[in-house]
Amino acid sequence: MVNELKSFDFSEKVINSDKPVLVDFWAAWCGPCRMLSPIVDSVSEQYAGKADFYKVNVDEEPALAVQFGIASIPTLIVFKNGAVVGQSLGVQPEGAIKALLEKAL
Repeated sequence: MVNELKSFDFSEKVINSDKPVLVDFWAAWCGPCRMLSPIVDSVSEQYAGKADFYKVNVDEEPALAVQFGIASIPTLIVFKNGAVVGQSLGVQPEGAIKALLEKAL
């Protein structure tokens, strides 16, 4: 399951997580973001218990977008032990997202 993430709970849910975390930076008006969303949802179900998944709406959380240098969306970032360990830009096939996660497991 992919939950919304806000600035105030970013540290708790991402930086301090004991599991790898995939964060999907997106916006409601972004067509490619809407295309990527069901793929991320599918991967989140397959990796339930192994990794956590969150979405950050860049229009609602611009400070997080700036903090991580998000210049275009969709952008996926994988964190492990609070550090960025992988990133992808644009719509990705399921296999590419899984490969990104596997490096963090």
